[in-house]
Amino acid sequence: MCSRTSSRSRTGRPRSVEADAAILEATRAALVELGWSKLTMGDVAGRAGVAKTTLYRRWASKNELVVDAVAVLFDELELPDLGSLQADIENVVLQFAALLQRPETKTALMAVVAESTRDEPLRERIRASIVDRQKRLVLEGRQRAQERGELPSDRDPESVGSTDDLIFDVIAGAVVHRALVSAEPVDAAWVQRFTALLLGGLGAAAAQG
Repeated sequence: MCSRTSSRSRTGRPRSVEADAAILEATRAALVELGWSKLTMGDVAGRAGVAKTTLYRRWASKNELVVDAVAVLFDELELPDLGSLQADIENVVLQFAALLQRPETKTALMAVVAESTRDEPLRERIRASIVDRQKRLVLEGRQRAQERGELPSDRDPESVGSTDDLIFDVIAGAVVHRALVSAEPVDAAWVQRFTALLLGGLGAAAAQG
């Protein structure tokens, strides 16, 4: 009997997916309404209908909580097979741009990026929770294009990772800058021009590889 009690105290109660979703949604809502500086863990707990201790069992700080609240939004991005690399890229870029226009995404992303300029652990969490997770889209797109014969197979497997990183940086950097910094529309016409430019670069990179 003592052994069973001890085991429960070590492992704790399993996390509730529903509670986590409610907390992250409350975080995004509070951030839009209050802004980064006024957002508190207590406010999020109240909105989500959970105890503040529940938040701290899951997230050690407001920084971690907000990054995870943003990360789940980026996990919504998908790369459906539309038959060509050009169509695949245009589709995911338009998805990305639409996501950035949502108030909760825009506010949360701008807040954590600004805060991360003076917080190295926060930068690492952004990299692990958002950037590295979304690089899956580049990997999926490149592999699919190779299977279709649109891109040659990798001649130098060791360089694949760095090339995927560069592709991700180019796409994410261009879309974020246009949507959030320049505040210009990321519409179908711009996306077509951008994709044509990107595909020309991919062809050159493949030839050098």
